[in-house]
Amino acid sequence: MRMNTKVLKDAIDRFADARILVIGDIIVDQFIWGNVSRISPEAPVPVVNVNREELLLGGSANVLANITSLGGSCSLCGIIGADAMGEELLHLMGKVGASTDGLIQGMRPTTLKTRVVAQGQQVVRYDREKIGPPSRETLTALLDYLTARLGDFDAVIVSDYAKGVVNEQLMIHLHRLLEQLRRETSRPIPLIVDPKPVNLHRFVGATIITPNNVEASRMSEMDIVDEQSLLAAARQIQEDIDCQGVLITRGEAGMALLEKGQELVTIDTMAKEVYDVTGAGDTVAATLALGLAAGCSMTDAAILANHAAGIVVGKVGTASVSRDELVRTLNPEMGNNPEAGNE
Repeated sequence: MRMNTKVLKDAIDRFADARILVIGDIIVDQFIWGNVSRISPEAPVPVVNVNREELLLGGSANVLANITSLGGSCSLCGIIGADAMGEELLHLMGKVGASTDGLIQGMRPTTLKTRVVAQGQQVVRYDREKIGPPSRETLTALLDYLTARLGDFDAVIVSDYAKGVVNEQLMIHLHRLLEQLRRETSRPIPLIVDPKPVNLHRFVGATIITPNNVEASRMSEMDIVDEQSLLAAARQIQEDIDCQGVLITRGEAGMALLEKGQELVTIDTMAKEVYDVTGAGDTVAATLALGLAAGCSMTDAAILANHAAGIVVGKVGTASVSRDELVRTLNPEMGNNPEAGNE
């Protein structure tokens, strides 16, 4: 697909004016990096000699990390625990300059995913979490935050990791608030959803939904094997939840966008090498929301998201994309010359 580099670069410049709200399951990603030189004598497992450890924003917090890295302003609404990892998450959000007003301290522990990586390969992952709907008090606090603050934002992302924050009551409340704001201000706020298939029914009326190929197949109950079945699956999802757009991320096959009333648009992958797909969906949702908030068409926003995803899968671990990295991928030949022409 041809793209207008100047239009896309101008949109990236407007990211700085975009205010995005991310709602969803907050995770701390822990990476333990080391080397393997022998097998344990106690069991047929590798012995990892640890070199370093790293804590990163994960889940919906990784969406926030991508938005701030791309130059946008972002707030996060979700649940953390009254524990050490909750404190670490507050510290990490402080480092990126993000507001913590929407973080509700619940009765559950902060979700922690630990990945042990040796020689660039993940050896094991173990999760410490409590899944399920929040308590009545915690849910009320989440809804009160949305009621008070939703009108401050230019786009909303729902980042669903199926931990319990994105529940029926919250989504009903969110849709009502968005509709009320649309009537009162004539300013529709785009709702971008990074879904889990089991919760598809909760996302009726979303602006755009961003499943990967496997999730889209499960949502539509269709095997996606070619462009014809890809189109059929996207149409089925669109009809089921009455959304304006379906953006299916397809790994090395790139992306496919079906906008209501339009032809299916396929976008070739921009990834040169794929090292790690961890958090790639977060990057797509973040860039898509920034593009829509900056006034892009859905297609141009998807093209920007595709470029950003191509960058992040070339990094190991939970990663984000910077504004400068994204600009450079639009036209590598232009270097630092902002007057370079269109492709």
